Amino acid sequence: MWTTMPTMLKNPTEEQIDYSLLENRAANVGALFRDRVAKTPDAIAYWYPEGDGYAKVSWKQVKDTVYALGAGLIDLGVGEEERVAIASGTRYEWVIADLADMVSGAVTTTIYPTTIADDVAFILSDSDTKVVFAEDNAQVEKLRSIRDVIPNVAKVVVFDGEGDGDWVITMEDLEVRGRARMESEPGVVDARIDNIAPERLATIIYTSGTTGRPKGVWLLHKTWTYQGAAIQATDILGPDDLQYLWLPLAHVFGKQLLTIPLQIGFPTVVDGRIDKIVDNLAVVKPTFMGAAPRIFEKAYGRIKLMMDAESGAKAKIANWALGVGDKVATGRADGKEPSGALKIQHNLADKLVLSKVRDRFGGNIRFFISGSAALNADVARWFASTGLLIAEGYGLTESSSAAFVNRLKAYKMGTVGWPIPGLECQIAEDGEVLLRGEGIMDGYHNNPEATAEVKDDEGWFHTGDIGEIDSNGFLKITDRKKDLFKTSNGKYVAPSLIETAFKGLNPYASQIVVYGNDRNFVSALVTLDPEAIVPWAAANGLAGKSYEEIASSDQARAMVQGYIDELNAGLNRWEQIKKFTILGSDLSIESGELTPSLKVKRKVVTEKYKKELDAHYA
Repeated sequence: MWTTMPTMLKNPTEEQIDYSLLENRAANVGALFRDRVAKTPDAIAYWYPEGDGYAKVSWKQVKDTVYALGAGLIDLGVGEEERVAIASGTRYEWVIADLADMVSGAVTTTIYPTTIADDVAFILSDSDTKVVFAEDNAQVEKLRSIRDVIPNVAKVVVFDGEGDGDWVITMEDLEVRGRARMESEPGVVDARIDNIAPERLATIIYTSGTTGRPKGVWLLHKTWTYQGAAIQATDILGPDDLQYLWLPLAHVFGKQLLTIPLQIGFPTVVDGRIDKIVDNLAVVKPTFMGAAPRIFEKAYGRIKLMMDAESGAKAKIANWALGVGDKVATGRADGKEPSGALKIQHNLADKLVLSKVRDRFGGNIRFFISGSAALNADVARWFASTGLLIAEGYGLTESSSAAFVNRLKAYKMGTVGWPIPGLECQIAEDGEVLLRGEGIMDGYHNNPEATAEVKDDEGWFHTGDIGEIDSNGFLKITDRKKDLFKTSNGKYVAPSLIETAFKGLNPYASQIVVYGNDRNFVSALVTLDPEAIVPWAAANGLAGKSYEEIASSDQARAMVQGYIDELNAGLNRWEQIKKFTILGSDLSIESGELTPSLKVKRKVVTEKYKKELDAHYA
């Protein structure tokens, strides 16, 4: 039934790492980009939406534009390590603006397009930003509304919009200005690149913050070049891969996924249209994609509901095929390949069902990468049963994204894998995960007190996450240190574990927030998935009803109660959810309840819905 897979690794000591990649890497991000262009000038670097399809540009074409924009920034008077912000969603112009910053020696400050004007003012003032790249007129108007409190912003460069002949210029204006500067001073950009030491500041990423004002994380040039070299050293990606990148580039995960191609050379499809991800995957046919767990949860919920809607022979075949796929996925995680009868069964299951699921994602996916929050193990296992491995990873803004990641030759569901090469990790006495290495931030901007709170004298960064490392070196994150709460009965509860488990059980749920600090039992707030709930409502006498009407219905409450009961059956008595409220609207980024990387702002939500939570204990 099984044959051994000699390539599966069981311990980090078995991993063959080419440490010369880390030792001989480029001095800075600008040099890394320049080296990539020199190695593969005619290879495709990026795809981006154009009309009904995609335009493609080579590395040589990208360099031509990036150098012109970089020279334009220099001509505007932007000096080395001076700040240039980007206020935009994910799009190709974000990429070339950031690269222009890197080759000019400037520092990129990232701003989410959904950030409210007050926070934008804080970020631009705190970082002392000189120039802002703005996505469109809406972002320009936001900047105009706060112009009196951001006097150091000398110019705004708009991607889509018109200049005003004064404060606002277009990307084309900046490019023309840069080409004129390069004509009069041909080596101006290369001179800047050559002058950037590895220890110089490259990026300030302001944490979206689940509480309080965002903190600006200092990430150096050597931090980013380390990330590129370390990921290449794991051999998880190669030049023949094709990346689909929709993640917010203002987030550290997205920024890292822009750096890795500079090191390895594979092309990237840059497309921030979140509502079209699955449709576009079928067109683009990428080999890998990074995403937050919510994307996988939604895809899992929809496909599973479609399969559950089948009846008779189709339903039996689908369930049988997934069962066979699960058996094979479990064996592969243990280093075994199917043989004999199981191999024959798996080939048939793949032909009838499993390959069709993969085709929905383009048919060429080698693996997904999940990060930014915990991934439900059941969701990961279901994807693996179809032949779609999700390599879960772990990192923070302060660790320049990836710190741990599962390998294709060594993975364990429910864990975040092994550390990337060159990173040290230890578990403190209280269970906190501590990290040390070149990927760790230099500190928080203008905030030495906050820096001292998380970085000790020996260079260990205190992550605030609780975790454990098993005998094979796999790290499992169990919760955020600050999120753990204690009931009035003295029992500790890890809310994120319960929340992740529930979203894996209930395909109709969007979010759940577990609550109970200093209370005598645990309760929760639940929201429904606005899309998944529509066909459910039609099948349960609620066709045509609004989201709020569905959420307040007896049918919805009974449905959620059923999944809560199923969840509680696997929890300790003190962890079980005794009461819950279904909210009349889903949580969203726009309302300030979710971060742009789709994490719940727990404090915001519990304060906003204090009345509903208090009612659980009345």
